[in-house]
Amino acid sequence: MDVRMAERRVTPLVSPAPPGFEHLRRFWDPTHGCMTVKLLPGEFYVSDREEMVSTVLGSCVSACIHDSRRRLGGMNHFMLPEPFGARDSWSSTVGRAARYGTDAMEQLINALLKAGGQRADLRVKVFGGARVLARMSDVGQRNIEFVQRYLATENLAVVASDLGDAYPRQVQFFPHSGRARVRLLRRRDDLKLVADERGYLKRLANDPIKGEVELF
Repeated sequence: MDVRMAERRVTPLVSPAPPGFEHLRRFWDPTHGCMTVKLLPGEFYVSDREEMVSTVLGSCVSACIHDSRRRLGGMNHFMLPEPFGARDSWSSTVGRAARYGTDAMEQLINALLKAGGQRADLRVKVFGGARVLARMSDVGQRNIEFVQRYLATENLAVVASDLGDAYPRQVQFFPHSGRARVRLLRRRDDLKLVADERGYLKRLANDPIKGEVELF
């Protein structure tokens, strides 16, 4: 039997997404032996399954929140803090976009509580905030300051963090166990990520309606 045919036959089918997350990209990861969900800026995901959530962060920040008693967790990916101070080139570009950190955090926490999580049992890991957009204001640092302030105000326990620096990161989060892995990406990857982030900003600025986030 052809080896490639045998591999195709043993690859599990893509399992259906949890309700409300059908729009996210899902695929089987043979390396980790589980389903993987790919998060893009402005997205979040919650699950109690033994699967992996993966994203790549430049100046963006992701919060990975886990309820260990109920084996439930979720991740978000936000690029924009709430704007403050004088309007600069950054805030002028994204001023009409609603994908701010406060929306991302509220959406994720609300979805975890709706799925059965208890606020007192939530534990948070935060990643990202690199300075990769050197020609613009340091939005990575703004994201870091925002998420730290938000978590302190909401009295949510932070059990791990990897923030700042000049390199983008790949983050892998396992919502059932709460484990997280982080890998720094080197400069060749950095250049592509910067282009992706600038493209995302342009799409938000040119399409404010689709950039809006519905809170629920």
